[in-house]
Amino acid sequence: MFLALAVIVLTPVCGNASPGLLQGQETGRELSEAQPMVLDDLINEALANNPQLAAYGFFVTARQDRIPQEKSLPDPVFSFGYQNEGWDRYSFGESLMSQWMFAASQTFPYPGKLGLKGEIARQDALSMRESYEDLRLRIALQVKELFFDLLLNYKELDIIAQRYSLFTELEKAALARYSSGLASQEEVILAQTEKYTLLETKEELRQKIFAARAKLNSLTGGVSSKNPFGRPAETGYLINSPSSGLLVGVAISNSPQIRMQQRLVGEAQAAVRLAEKQYYPDFTVRGEVDKKAGEFMDMWSLTTAVNVPLYYKTKQREGVREAKALLQKAQADLDAAKLSVSSDIESSFSLSQMAEHHMRLYKEGLIPKTYQDFEAALSGYVAGNVTAFTAIDRLKRLLDYEFKYWRQFVEKQKAIAGIEALTGKTIYITEGSQKMEVQ
Repeated sequence: MFLALAVIVLTPVCGNASPGLLQGQETGRELSEAQPMVLDDLINEALANNPQLAAYGFFVTARQDRIPQEKSLPDPVFSFGYQNEGWDRYSFGESLMSQWMFAASQTFPYPGKLGLKGEIARQDALSMRESYEDLRLRIALQVKELFFDLLLNYKELDIIAQRYSLFTELEKAALARYSSGLASQEEVILAQTEKYTLLETKEELRQKIFAARAKLNSLTGGVSSKNPFGRPAETGYLINSPSSGLLVGVAISNSPQIRMQQRLVGEAQAAVRLAEKQYYPDFTVRGEVDKKAGEFMDMWSLTTAVNVPLYYKTKQREGVREAKALLQKAQADLDAAKLSVSSDIESSFSLSQMAEHHMRLYKEGLIPKTYQDFEAALSGYVAGNVTAFTAIDRLKRLLDYEFKYWRQFVEKQKAIAGIEALTGKTIYITEGSQKMEVQ
């Protein structure tokens, strides 16, 4: 279950988006009137309204209701009948053999069998409960991934809006040089082509926004369509843990995937003990009353039946072998789950660290340096010392690095979200701290 997260608001690399290019269906008045999209609110809506999760909850309840059924005795059997002498008349009260018969029987499994059946059902219900918790975490993870995809789309729209003016400035310079006979028409067309390519990219981003919102609407059970959100609030999380070892330890203790496999091992162990109990017989007790009439006395009887495991070599013994093989499979699945979770955490942790490294590289080095290069190239182009191709190349590289910065930011956030889903807990580090807290 998700608890509170430590939130760090990161400063945008590109600044605020300028109006003009982005004044459309998705970034103009319509979204400015909608409330901001807050990640925690989306997660809560999904966990409360997701139909798949609701359906699985009923399934878990059904498994829990199996426990008392498995621990109960088999239903007793009640029978009654009439025995008559001859075909020509109703001989009740006239003949010793004529009687009404009433009987009841109850089967009692060998001591311990019912308890083991109940234990198997209990472990099964607990494994389904862990599977339910894992589904909750996976749904929350999907919401987070879509949220950060949307954040990336809007950030890229912001970058386009901010850098559009630079392409316009470059176009004006090309037109001025062309009018003066200092540049070819090809340079003007190239500058205009690059500018309008941004409009194509903008439309592609808007389509991605539509698709991501549709998926969010599905995950939240249609809530977002009734109460549409604006653009995502800029949110980011940090993990300053020096290694992934602590995260792996938390996952081994708390991951619903691992706990589910542990429950399945417990279920298989109980199944082995139950299979061994099948060597011992069950008992059926039967009581009968024969009701007579006239001068004939009533009769009663009490009998016990015991099943004999005569074919144990091909039945009970093979049943034990089968149960032990399934236990070995469950234990192997548990080991595999631990290795898989550990590997995934190591991978996600490494990805988050690498993304952080790239973000610093783009923010502190490549982006400001490339912007300086572009300004120098633009000045050189106006003065006739640099070609249009060089200036356009510098500007395209600047745009590309700014896009890459936010893509790395989103990759980092997705990696942290994946770690949270694997550990079964919300894990966070306050900024500047070297000690990880687990809530």
